[in-house]
Amino acid sequence: MSQLLNDPAACSLLTRRSFLRSATATLAAAPILTEAHFALAAAREAGVPEFTMQGIYLDANENPLGPCEHARKAIADIIPNGGRYAPPLYFDLMKLYAEQMGVPVDYVMVYDGSSPPLHYSVLAFTSATRSLVCANPTYEAAQRAAEINRATIHAVPLAKDHSHDVEAMLKADNNPGVIYICNPNNPTGTITSKEQIDYAVAKKHGDTIILVDEAYIHLSDATSAIDHVKAGKDVVILRTFSKIYGMAGIRCGFAIGRPELLKKLLDYGQSPMPITGMIAAQASLIDLQLVPTRKKLIADTRNNTFAWLKQNDYSFIPSQSNCFMIDVKRPGVQIRQLMAQDGVHIGRSWSVWPTYVRITVGLPSEMDAFKTSFKKAMDTPATAFNEDLRARRNRDGLFA
Repeated sequence: MSQLLNDPAACSLLTRRSFLRSATATLAAAPILTEAHFALAAAREAGVPEFTMQGIYLDANENPLGPCEHARKAIADIIPNGGRYAPPLYFDLMKLYAEQMGVPVDYVMVYDGSSPPLHYSVLAFTSATRSLVCANPTYEAAQRAAEINRATIHAVPLAKDHSHDVEAMLKADNNPGVIYICNPNNPTGTITSKEQIDYAVAKKHGDTIILVDEAYIHLSDATSAIDHVKAGKDVVILRTFSKIYGMAGIRCGFAIGRPELLKKLLDYGQSPMPITGMIAAQASLIDLQLVPTRKKLIADTRNNTFAWLKQNDYSFIPSQSNCFMIDVKRPGVQIRQLMAQDGVHIGRSWSVWPTYVRITVGLPSEMDAFKTSFKKAMDTPATAFNEDLRARRNRDGLFA
């Protein structure tokens, strides 16, 4: 048994009482939605085939590289112990992560991805009288949690450079519960400067929480807001192993903040972590070359795609992440459906930008297939698409 089981700071957020309270609260709080849920819902709405192990999927911001070799070996080695809950793994992982982030161990809490602490943070700090302020467009999960909480949602358009318009967000409500900043933003992959986040922290009202979602930060040159956590500010940071670490299907993530803030999240849930996720995360953190190597590989593939888009005069938003937005100048669902016929599945549109589609950066070979299918779809006139759609629906008996 790890020595950390005797560490009061490490154990303070993981008591038997908190687990029992969390399990009950989770059942009543409504489901947690992840990127996978939104991608699947959008695919069904668009009428494109659902996920199979065949085809090219550029629709859910996944990392096709998967976990690193060290993580794969760690998973394989721990499988014989899959019948154990293995509490020491929690504390060993939390200790390592806290050391790397430069915060005390009770400033971090491990979850199965960053979606649970995102959901719980909004539930904990918004209410019918304390709103959520977010960008538009941005990752939708915070808004879904606010809806569950019957909180008012102020969705503020992005600035002209597609960063968060922090000044406008602060003006949207003088006393919100949460200001949510996804940096880099999903779906645009664009950066909000550290100076803008500093401004939000300095100018926000009273006990408003600045919730900074750094799920994609390793892919970018953005500066983390971790200094505000170290300074004891009303800031909670979210991190995940789903993106650059390639563990979306294995699950691990963190919330980082003052202990009294993290304890409020425990009222809504803290499910047992899969031991494969914990040991893979630990192995990934130890591999110090993983992040820079993958950051360059994904950036090279992304920038190669951008060069091709420019060469073909397609309109897109430059990104520092593993996703970006293209304006297809027609309802985005049309391009999604046409490309799905080629087995290339791209991402959804946002209601505020119905002619934009989100593209996940895949492997170089996958992006080559994307280029071929995308050009073919874009060269298809909208009228031809509509005629083809009507013919297929008639064939399937969807039209009388």
